[in-house]
This record gives sequence, C-alpha cells and structure tokens, in this order.
Amino acid sequence: MAETIWSDARSQMMLDPNVANLNTGSFGPLPRVVFERVTKLRERLAEEPMDFLVRQVPPLLWDARERLATFLGGDARRLVFTCNVTASVNIVAASLKLAAPGEILLTDHEYGAMHWCWERAAQRCGLTLRTFPLPRTPGSPGEIVDAARAAFTPQTRLLFFSHVLSPTGLVLPAEDLCREARGRGILTVIDGAHAPAMIPVNLADIGADFYGANCHKWLLAPTGSGFLYLGPGSEDRLQPLQVSWGWHHECRGVDERDEFGSTPRLRALEFEGTRDICPWLVVPQAIDFQDGFGWARIRARIAELGAYVRTKIGRGVGLEEATPAHPALHGAMAAFQLPAGTDPAVLRRNLWEKFRIETPIIERPERLLIRVSTHFYNTEDEIDRLASALPALLHG
Repeated sequence: MAETIWSDARSQMMLDPNVANLNTGSFGPLPRVVFERVTKLRERLAEEPMDFLVRQVPPLLWDARERLATFLGGDARRLVFTCNVTASVNIVAASLKLAAPGEILLTDHEYGAMHWCWERAAQRCGLTLRTFPLPRTPGSPGEIVDAARAAFTPQTRLLFFSHVLSPTGLVLPAEDLCREARGRGILTVIDGAHAPAMIPVNLADIGADFYGANCHKWLLAPTGSGFLYLGPGSEDRLQPLQVSWGWHHECRGVDERDEFGSTPRLRALEFEGTRDICPWLVVPQAIDFQDGFGWARIRARIAELGAYVRTKIGRGVGLEEATPAHPALHGAMAAFQLPAGTDPAVLRRNLWEKFRIETPIIERPERLLIRVSTHFYNTEDEIDRLASALPALLHG
C-alpha cells in the first residue's frame, strides 16, 4: 500500500524520467497542479495585465501571505514576500545599523554568498566579521549551543546562522541559539533556505529577529518564491532595497491589511515596481499538494529514504557520514566525505553525463562532500543507481 501511495505521488510531479534527481536541496521540481496554476495566472497576466495586477492580485496575495504564515506558525502581518532567501537576508544586512566597534558572528558553514553579504555589511557598519567552528559531527544539539556560547563576546552585535546547513544538512537548534543570543542583547538573523517543509518550522517559537527562507526547495513552489519574517521588536529596523510605491505611508494602520494584499509596512519592503509575482500567489497550492498526503506521512517517508541512503552510500559504498545520525540534527539531506584525491569537477561531470544523476559535490576547506537529498518523490532505485555509480567513478 505504501509503495502505491508514493508511486502515485511521484506521478503527480514534473520529473525527467531519465534523471535521478537527488538534489531538492538546491531546487525542488514542481507538482503538476502547481505548474498548471502558476501558468494559468501568468496567462491572465499576459492577456490583461491591469485587471490581473489591480483587481485579481490583492486578495490572492493576502491569501498566500496568510496561508504561508499559518503553515510556518507566524503572523501574516510580519511576513514579507521576496524572490528568495538571498534577497531576504540582503534586506536585513543592508538596513541594520549596528554599534561600532563590534562584530558580526557567523558559523563556519554558512553559504558563500551569505558570507559575502555580511562581509559587506560589516564594512558598511565599521564592524569585524568573525566565524566560529561548529563541531565536526555533533552528537547532540547541546554541543552546537555550547560552541556558540563560547564564541559570544561583549563585542558580538549580531549572530547569523543557517537553520539547516547547506553543505551537510545538519539541523541547528535554532530556538536554543536565538534564546542564548537574546539573553546577551545580540540580534539573530536566520537563513532558513532549506527548512520550510523539510522540517517542522514554528517562527513564533524560534524567536529570531529576522528569518528568511525559500519556498522553491522542499515546499515545491515555483522559483521566485521566498519570504522574510520580522520578529517582534524588529519591525522598524529595515529599509527596502528599492524605493517604489509604498515608500511613503502613514504611521496609523501601518500593520493593518491594505487594498494591495499586504500592509503599508510590508508593501514598502516587498514592492519593487512591476514584476511577476505569480510564484508567490501559488504558495497555497504547493502547501495543499503536500498536505494532501499528510505532513507526518511525508516526513516518515523522508526518514525512510534517508536511512536507506545511509545504508547504501555510507555502509555500502564505504563513505564516512558527515551528517549526524541524531534525529534532531538531520532532516532530508545526508552528506558523505569523499576520498582524498577525488577531482570534484570530474565527479560532477561523470555523475551527470554517464549516469544522469543530479546531486551536488561540495568543496569545503577541510574536506570534499557529496550531498544526497531525498524527498517523498524519490525512490530506492534512484539511490541504488547512485550507490552503483560511485565505486566505479571514485576508484576506476
């Protein structure tokens, strides 16, 4: 019965039948119903732009905002739509005024583009940028909190970290880290790129000052859908990256729903002039699609596939696991250390050209990793395909 359920679910996805897509961690493919809905909206935008943008969009945008906020345990009046997490973090990094001298603190596993983002912010504010090392393979969430606690100094103004680390899939204890920072008067900004729909997310409980994420990965919404969530007390700290309509607004009712499908505060941050916001509008369809299978059932399937990956790639191929086995520290991505001397460019090319396997090879300063993402639509056969390909590619 379970096999039939997931076979049926896979048939509802837009997938190239010749490719083993083990890389939802970069981009999620689209369910057909989501693709059809966004295409229909784009057709209306193309044939009658004014009717679509002026009359149809406002209620659709507010509905999308409410649905996503509810799904994430947040308040719609605090949720700014963006095109992706990079835009979300840049809004924060370009806006904040932090007291100098001081420092911005990052883990040593942050996404490269985000590291550069905070590097520029530090230069602008006259601060230093410092990273602290995470435990190589932590055995408990407490080890990560201890590492952060030891890294804090009286000079730390802001802590930036990923909810789920891109290189290894390690899930950080976001709520605990935010609590530790808040007790020291340190602002927290979270890169939640991989978290929504991969793991349960409750924004109110996490308590970050700012939380940005993507909807185009595990939530399976179209490319161009992301968000920034404003924590209590942080609402007035930001300025939009681009000034457009919405810049001037009255203080009264700044957080009340307006005629544009937002609030005056949110509109000032998310309105960039004319653009295609159809990806935002179909987030409810993406939520509904997976909700139809049941989130508990999906996460159980993800866990089942993850265990199979560890068996076939870890023990079967003999690669050292780089993602902890502790259930609180991993989600749907598992990384493995590749043998010394492996040429990453050659391995990437051969995995694709010879086997049509889509999975990233990640170059870290201290080691080379292969990261395997498994969503509900993946199969054991695809994992077997990778497990069969690796020995020949690594030792041939």
